[in-house]
Amino acid sequence: MRHEKNIQITGAAGKKIILDIFFEDGVSRRPVVIYSHGFNGFKDWANTDLIATRFAEQGFTFIKFNFSHNGTTTSELETFADLKAFSENNYTKELYDLAAVIDWCAEPLNKFAEQIESGKISLVGHSMGGGISILQAARDERITKLVCWASIAECKTPWGTWPAEKINEWKINGVAYYINTRTAQHLPMLYQLYEDYQNNAGKYDIKAAIARLRIPILLCHGLKDSSVPFEKALELQGAQPAATLFTVDSDHVFDRKHPWTEPNLPGPMEAIVRETIEFLNER
Repeated sequence: MRHEKNIQITGAAGKKIILDIFFEDGVSRRPVVIYSHGFNGFKDWANTDLIATRFAEQGFTFIKFNFSHNGTTTSELETFADLKAFSENNYTKELYDLAAVIDWCAEPLNKFAEQIESGKISLVGHSMGGGISILQAARDERITKLVCWASIAECKTPWGTWPAEKINEWKINGVAYYINTRTAQHLPMLYQLYEDYQNNAGKYDIKAAIARLRIPILLCHGLKDSSVPFEKALELQGAQPAATLFTVDSDHVFDRKHPWTEPNLPGPMEAIVRETIEFLNER
């Protein structure tokens, strides 16, 4: 097993995207899996290296990355240390970042080009990363398969259930705060996040995007998900009936937590990984 961590490429607004690549030695031109984390997440959350290793062992080149404005930095990869960047994040920036990672994969002069089959790129996204992956797949013909883990169905994270009064307060104050229950941080979100969605509502319609797709799609969701309810998976499948739906009796993160100190994945996450690998291996 080989891997290289914390490679830097340029993302939205010139900020750095930090990415990892995992692959097995001895085999060239492997199908690529690009993993996008969710809101309030990062590439190493709950030791995603375990997941990356599982995919690499099954013949894939696995790439995971931090979105450029997720709040981590090049030196603090598991801490929301850059609150200014976090406050300036939006869907436009995340789509830019995911496209930049795909471009990096497809670059013939990439030092890992021998490990990358650029004609076989699959996207795997968790939560908000799932929604971003759907939107990107609908606009990028290089994507051959799509897997969503507990994906959002609307670009309204985390304000989708806020009452009108709270949205108005957000507009007046210019900033609202999301409480990270793990760290107790009050993470700032500028009103531009809402404006970015309003200005691009048509382009950022996740259900319309998945309906347009003509590639194999797997939707994985926990039946006990309280962050993105299971009904959202049903909405996505309703928009794209050809998508396969796989469920586990678990929560939004499939029984993981951060930090993850165990040598193995929890049962629900293991089932999701196994199902995803089987799906990606299908012709």
